[in-house]
Amino acid sequence: MARPPHAREKALDAYAEILRTDGERAATIDAVAARAGVSKGGVLYHFPSKEALAEALLERFNVVAETELEQMRTDPEGPARNYVRTSWETSEEEDPVYRAVLRLAQSSWQPAITAIEGIHKAWGDLVRDEVGDDAIADAIMLIGEGLYYHSAMPGVWTAGTFDHSIDDLLAVVDRLKASAR
Repeated sequence: MARPPHAREKALDAYAEILRTDGERAATIDAVAARAGVSKGGVLYHFPSKEALAEALLERFNVVAETELEQMRTDPEGPARNYVRTSWETSEEEDPVYRAVLRLAQSSWQPAITAIEGIHKAWGDLVRDEVGDDAIADAIMLIGEGLYYHSAMPGVWTAGTFDHSIDDLLAVVDRLKASAR
């Protein structure tokens, strides 16, 4: 039987959830403790400030981002197809961390802005290296960004509209890649 998560992980998970759902201002130490089901002292033991929570979340983001980049680099279908496919298939582990760090970036926290810009640049560099054409790489990146945007939308319209289109969009990626050669 798996052990329940420690207070540190519960607090960090709660912090990320509050950021995603309610924004940076709502992510107080008190709110994190309440959401995590631990005492305020328990949160402060591991994270003496909101800044420490944000830094720990950024560390988690960096681990997830590096794992994603390695998967993108080594995907037998290539980085461009990986990027488009995974822009629609967000995972429970990776996406919440990205969205939480994105909320920190939206609140003008420079380390989060730097991290978000860094991962986007790294994704783009892998696609550019594969296709060898900046405009085509940009088009492929925008296909992925559009899919990600729609995957994050509530309701059924998006899923019903785009879930069956992934194979067609991957074929477009293949045609774009071929035109770059």
